[in-house]
Amino acid sequence: MFRISMRRPAQALAVSLLALSLGSTVLSAAEPDDVVAKVGDTEITEADLAFAAQDLGKELQRFPPAQWRKLLLDVMVDMELMAHAAREEGLDKDPDFQRQLDFLKLRALRNAYLAQKIDGEVTDEEVQAAYDKEFADFEGAEEINARHILVKDKAEAEAIIAELDGGADFAELAREKSTGPSGPNGGSLGYFAKGQMVPPFEAAAFAMEPGTYTKEPVETQFGWHVIKLEDKRRQEKPAFEEVANGLRQQLMRERYDARMAELKDQVAVEIVDESLAKAEEGGAAAEEEGAATEDGAAKTE
Repeated sequence: MFRISMRRPAQALAVSLLALSLGSTVLSAAEPDDVVAKVGDTEITEADLAFAAQDLGKELQRFPPAQWRKLLLDVMVDMELMAHAAREEGLDKDPDFQRQLDFLKLRALRNAYLAQKIDGEVTDEEVQAAYDKEFADFEGAEEINARHILVKDKAEAEAIIAELDGGADFAELAREKSTGPSGPNGGSLGYFAKGQMVPPFEAAAFAMEPGTYTKEPVETQFGWHVIKLEDKRRQEKPAFEEVANGLRQQLMRERYDARMAELKDQVAVEIVDESLAKAEEGGAAAEEEGAATEDGAAKTE
């Protein structure tokens, strides 16, 4: 079987990932070079099972984890047998196969470079620094906590306001009279920011002070509302754990773009096909125009 050569740390990582996915019942002390089976003179190792697991991740999810190891071995045995038969038939010498093999090696090398030299170089400290910079002057959007009572006509809403003026409890009236889905919960809408409610409701609610209720009914397409504002606050900045993965991806993209720019400066790229060359020129021009537009917009902010 042809194998793409990888450094031992990468093999160990693949095996450890497989061990993690399979749980504690297997691979408790596995090493990448440990032999699990032989097909003729060819050895199947723990690293082979790990690579197969990476390739068949989605398919494995259809089966109980206890069966994964046996399934992976079955796949590897079948692959070895068919690969042996293909070599016997001379398929490994076929020009189309050689081109496919070259592409697979190319892709594997690209993936290894991404994993080790770009993605793998983004440290936890860099992600933390990006978080600190991104949210250093964070000021969250204003959001409010409100209740409402929804009824069909204005006169009924005005009667509810009169009851509130007389000291009635807003939540009790909401449970008794509101036709909205929040009625059973005392009319509570929880916290919400601008843009989440219909404009007339939002305009009235955000203009209020905590502890007050509307003295005039508010009309929307749903009916007539009596609104009580419970609280106002600013949204807190997101916790590091909530945004760390997105920040890491952003740093990876930035590092990828920078590294690709360096590589293109080091190695000449010539597009021989005329139509593709024109398409490339058009794409480059569009990118430059977009970058100029973004730069101009940033300067006006």
